[in-house]
Amino acid sequence: MRKCAQLLACLYTLLLAVILLSWPPHGSAQASITLVATGSSLPEPLYVLWAEEYHKQHPEIQIRYLPDGTGESIDRILSGSGDLGGGDAPIPEKQLKNAAHAVFELPSLLIGIAIIYNVPGAQAGIRLSGPLLANIYLGKTTSWNDPDLVKLNPAVKLPALPIRVMHRTEGKGSSYIFSDFLSKVSTEFQTKVGRSVSPKWRVGESFGRTQDLLDSVKKTSGAIGYTELNWAEKSGLPVARVRNAAGEFIQPSVKSIAAAASALAGKMTEDFRVSLTNAPGKESYPISSFTWLYVPVAAPEAQRGRAVAEYLKWVFSSGQEIARAQGYATLPASVLAKVQAKAATLH
Repeated sequence: MRKCAQLLACLYTLLLAVILLSWPPHGSAQASITLVATGSSLPEPLYVLWAEEYHKQHPEIQIRYLPDGTGESIDRILSGSGDLGGGDAPIPEKQLKNAAHAVFELPSLLIGIAIIYNVPGAQAGIRLSGPLLANIYLGKTTSWNDPDLVKLNPAVKLPALPIRVMHRTEGKGSSYIFSDFLSKVSTEFQTKVGRSVSPKWRVGESFGRTQDLLDSVKKTSGAIGYTELNWAEKSGLPVARVRNAAGEFIQPSVKSIAAAASALAGKMTEDFRVSLTNAPGKESYPISSFTWLYVPVAAPEAQRGRAVAEYLKWVFSSGQEIARAQGYATLPASVLAKVQAKAATLH
């Protein structure tokens, strides 16, 4: 794993070097600019599409998105590497305070973490609660016909099959959102595993790439895992209904994810670091979150700073329309207006 991380870091450094060499000398005419962004793999399909569509409208601007994970993205953007970062967790306060460069955290859209599974004979409609999910990921609930699971699913014939737990490797935003939810509903989970992009998993198999986790769940009888809703829907895997704070079992969807955001919009802080998991409301999907863009407040080079500012202006207007068309839950109007206003102060 360490060798893989070192290789990715070397490739990233090499790409930056190539881009740096391609920049025009200071004061010369600008032929083109390539912006470099690193971040979570969860919104990667949308971010790549955004980059393609923006380049069509602005041929002089190219955007390269490297899906290295939320943790890596935070480290790089705070150290001054790259033009944009992206992740599914707020930057830890300690890292923000010690950062060499001031950074804004701007929500780009809403995401939901879907619980996927592979249980023969039970493809439709498995229901789960937060405490039960916590016990599964603590290694306490180990069989699909456990009495607690049977009680939640009286209409489903659950087999006597071991639960094969699957999760992401260190530094992943999906793990932060999932562990944030489980930490809110289980004191034991919060104490033993914790809320983090790198939770201290006690059981299960780890996967670095979203696609690898999906492939493993597909081929492993009894498997359970988690991923962003759009990835889950494209995989064809069944998705569980999860009990929310109001006691309702909710399927993740654009509507139920948006309901969670709307329920907490009034608690939005100026730095947008609000958690949406376990939101109130009968229609709220409980494992919902913003995904953020990490943006340097002041770019080290004026032309690149202007390019980033113009791109973000597009993301928070036309980009939201594209996201909606692709099946993502977009920012509520009240939140979007605040984000647009803050993005306009970048320089």
